[in-house]
Order: sequence, then C-alpha cells, then structure tokens
Amino acid sequence: MQSFDLAIAYKWEYDEEFVELIEQIFQSNGFSTYLIKNSNVTEVIDDLENRRLSFKAFLDRASDEDPEFMPVSQILSRRKTHIINPHEKVIQSIDKAAMHNTLLSKKFKLPLTFILPPFNQNFRLHVLERDLDYLHRPFIIKPSFFSGGGEGVITNANSLSQIQKERMKSPTEKYLVQAKIRPRKIRGKRAWFRLFWAFDKVIPTWWDDNTHIYFPVSSAEITKYKLQPLLRITKKLANITKLDYFSTEVALTRDHKFYLIDYINDQCDMRLKSNHPDGVPDEVVKLFITRMQYLVSKL
Repeated sequence: MQSFDLAIAYKWEYDEEFVELIEQIFQSNGFSTYLIKNSNVTEVIDDLENRRLSFKAFLDRASDEDPEFMPVSQILSRRKTHIINPHEKVIQSIDKAAMHNTLLSKKFKLPLTFILPPFNQNFRLHVLERDLDYLHRPFIIKPSFFSGGGEGVITNANSLSQIQKERMKSPTEKYLVQAKIRPRKIRGKRAWFRLFWAFDKVIPTWWDDNTHIYFPVSSAEITKYKLQPLLRITKKLANITKLDYFSTEVALTRDHKFYLIDYINDQCDMRLKSNHPDGVPDEVVKLFITRMQYLVSKL
C-alpha cells in the first residue's frame, strides 16, 4: 500500500497556485503529497476501496462543487485519515440562518436581522415596510447558504420587491435581511476585517468590503487600535464550529463595537495577491499552509 501525508482534491482552476504552494512547502520539509483531480478521481476511489492507497490527512476542495469526489472523503472518514473540515461539521457551520441564532445565544454582536423562510415553503414575505424603516435603507439581502466574500449578496437593497425577487432566484434557500453596518476608518482604511482561522491560529487581515483588497494586520496595529477582540471572536467561532479552518468577517464601528458580519466561510479563496490584485497576501497563505503542515506532523 502506498501512503502519503496529505491528499488534496481540487477542481477550481484558481486553486492551482494554492495547491502548488502547498506541495512546495510540504515537500521541502519532507512531507509527501498526493493530488486528486478530475483526471484521476475514479482511479483513486478504486485504489482506496482496495486499500492500495492511504493518506494521513485529506484536504477536500472539490466535492462541494462536484459530487464525483464525495466517495473519497466517505471512504477516508471510515479509516484513520484526518478529514480537514469534515462535511458534517461544515454543513452545521455554513448555514447562516442557523448560525445566526446560535451566535445570538452566544452573545456575539450581529447586525439586526430578519430571517425569511424559503420561498417554496412560504411565499409570504414576513417583513413589512415598517421593518425596513427599522433596519434603515439601504440594507443587505443574503442567502443562507450560497454566499461568501460578497458573492450572492445584495448590499444596497431598498424595497420589499427586491427581497422577493432574490427569494425567487433561489426558492429553496432561507434569506437574511440585515441592517447595513458602516465601519469606521483607521488611517484611511475601512475597519473591515477578514480573519482566517488556520488550524490553531488566528490570522487577521484588513479586507475592504468594497474593493476586496487585503492587507495583513500587524501585531503593532492590534495593540495600537485595540483590535484584540478580532482574535477572541475568531477563537470563539472555532470553539463553536470545531472546524480546522475557515474565514470570517468583522466590522468595527465608530463607537468601537465589533460586528460579526459574514459568519463562516469554509472554502476560503486562497488566490495569491502576487498573482491577483484582490488575492490573499502571500505571507498569509504561506502561514496558513505552515499551520496545516503542523497539524499533519502531529497525526
């Protein structure tokens, strides 16, 4: 039987550079890697079923997009392989409507929110004009599942008809209608942050919600601008979800309140800033991979 330290399944073309960097860092430190792609997934499933192949850990960035990859994690979950972000934990964590209620009960500061049932279950809106006045216009509309990093989110909604239009686009989805949080500015930057939980470490970044441009947050900035709650919020989310990694968004308002905005994103976009203007800073991606390597070294 062939055995490898880490298997990586991926499908998205922009994951190529991330996967190449994982292999480069892992292999330079004596760890073996194995790639699972469309071209070999059927063969890999057969080799796993017949115990010709084994892995210590498995990073799955494919099965959420292509069910052909699902048997890989199903087989490995019955063995001693560490599944990075097991499917059952992911499903519990990425439902924004369910997480909203959980997070409220855990005393997180969240935007004022109305949660609407799926259109195909109940077409009635459940919100009135006076509710929108209470939220203030413009407001946010986002689907419970298929959104993240601004994708799928309406950020400048003004009417009940817009809400209904979005509900009809994805009639099986719950929808969140939320007050818009306006961040303060710190040295010319919007105080909007994307925090990465990387296995056992919080990696904070500035992330402009309008331009989607990242910058690392330094330790000096954490101290100078009293940003320590960013670390505490992310660690608390990790304790609740039990995920190996995820990203989350937090906005800081003028009265120094930290609002949790986009709760859990499990499939972080790890395009490199050196190749994409709106990519993740290279040093952040490298630190993320180093923490994953540390996890694998302990298995």
